[in-house]
Amino acid sequence: MADRQLEGRIALITGASSGLGVHFARLYAAAGAAVVIGARRAERVADLAAEIEAGGGRALAVSLDVTDEASIIAAFDAAEAKFGAPDVVVANAGIVIPGRAVDLAADHIRSVIDTNFIGVYLTAREGARRMMAAGSKESERGRIILIGSITAEMTGQGDAAYASSKAGVAHLGRQLAQEWVRQGINVNVIQPGYIRTEIGGEWFDTDGGKAQIAGWHRRRLTNITALDPLMLFFASDASRQTTGAHISVDDGQSL
Repeated sequence: MADRQLEGRIALITGASSGLGVHFARLYAAAGAAVVIGARRAERVADLAAEIEAGGGRALAVSLDVTDEASIIAAFDAAEAKFGAPDVVVANAGIVIPGRAVDLAADHIRSVIDTNFIGVYLTAREGARRMMAAGSKESERGRIILIGSITAEMTGQGDAAYASSKAGVAHLGRQLAQEWVRQGINVNVIQPGYIRTEIGGEWFDTDGGKAQIAGWHRRRLTNITALDPLMLFFASDASRQTTGAHISVDDGQSL
């Protein structure tokens, strides 16, 4: 169990209905943060919030579609009404639509970019607006964490749209870090390796997925808990002088 290093913090996490988002919500709640958990699948985040509160944590479930700016604004409004302005924002929501570049439909490309890049952009922007209004310049407590992917720095078959969207996230993190550095807001990017989650997890049970794992140096998937130390660091006071970083946590998969 995480220590209480996030006591007193308020964290808003997108894409919290499965996979990484669920894990991050539990991690932050255990570390003492009040968590606002958002996703389109409202019933799932409601169940997660109930679980966290039953365990003694503080949680609020919100219906949230990161491709809809009004939905993002409403989620932050709900967070402020319940706990106060979030001082930690985790832009985690993302989708995968695999397909070779010559075959992927234009609508599918737009869906990936809308969620994985524009959704991250809008979430971070609204978070920064709220942090500034709450006095982040003086407190220097603003923390924004963008969830990217090691595919941002790799090439492969069938993920050109996804990888390109994540490459955009990596650079967006540095752009926003520079823009908000004097506003007491730190922006950092974590690029996870391949982890078994609901999104794409079944691929690793196929012959192709097993061959992919066999091609990595350590021949294994990244454990989801490998992200925990960095997620806690970037959200805490310990990262006061860390901004503009993008760090891969992939057990050497991208080497």
